Amino acid sequence: MFAGIVEGLAVVQALKRERDSLHITLQSELTSALHIGQSLSHNGICLTVVSTNEDSYNVTAVRETLEKSNLSDWQRGDAVNLERCLKLGDRLDGHMVQGHVDQTARCASIVDEKGSARFTFAYTPQKYRTVEKGSIAVNGVSLTVLDSEIDRFSVAVIPYTYERTNFHQIKEGDRVNLEFDILGKYIAEWVHK
Repeated sequence: MFAGIVEGLAVVQALKRERDSLHITLQSELTSALHIGQSLSHNGICLTVVSTNEDSYNVTAVRETLEKSNLSDWQRGDAVNLERCLKLGDRLDGHMVQGHVDQTARCASIVDEKGSARFTFAYTPQKYRTVEKGSIAVNGVSLTVLDSEIDRFSVAVIPYTYERTNFHQIKEGDRVNLEFDILGKYIAEWVHK
């Protein structure tokens, strides 16, 4: 379980395909605090640490994860939002995030709003949707939804978040990972049964 509060960035060092899986080597300042078997959110994708070195570590993504996320877009040198799992007793500063990507969206526009940046994302409506002032995780970052429509939504990104996550690298047309609010997902399941 995560909160959508990014702790730092990891840089993709290597990508290696093996059948339907992808092995990823990443470098991060957090590596020395990691241990094998630990769950980490990478752009909102929960992946397990399978090995560590001095300043890098390895994770593996399976086919289901590759199909639901933007992992197939990752390249060597890309910066990835990184968050360690929650500890019991910590404050929950974002919202409940599982690290299970529901689908991807494309960045439709970025508007400088003189103190923040408004990002609009377009997605193909599937099972879940956003609601005005609800929560959404975009590349693992907990954000509040603005201008919710059936196939798009906007978020306001403050300078602190913009500079300390990979939002500063997102361009129009880029694919991002979405995880819809868990409470909203339960309600949607209940209503549609």
